[in-house]
Amino acid sequence: MCNACGFPAAPGHWTDAGASSPGDRLRLRFTRLAVVNRLLARYGLTARDDGVTPGLQLFAPGGEWVLVPDLEALWREAARLAGGPIDPLSDRALGLG
Repeated sequence: MCNACGFPAAPGHWTDAGASSPGDRLRLRFTRLAVVNRLLARYGLTARDDGVTPGLQLFAPGGEWVLVPDLEALWREAARLAGGPIDPLSDRALGLG
């Protein structure tokens, strides 16, 4: 468990499958973050992953932020910060509508 944030160390995300080295896993982590940020941008939100803190930091335009342990919690908190549901597969999130 992280003594700074209280999150337990996660065993890895399913999207890390196939990454055999720590460097590969870190590259996949940041690639995943880039995709998440493209989806969140339509809602005025951003996510950060410093590679050290377990989980993700989610930021709203007004400066509010929250530390989330995984992608499931990220989408839940993003909806709360955006003031409504967020569907990462919607036309809006994908920039189609």
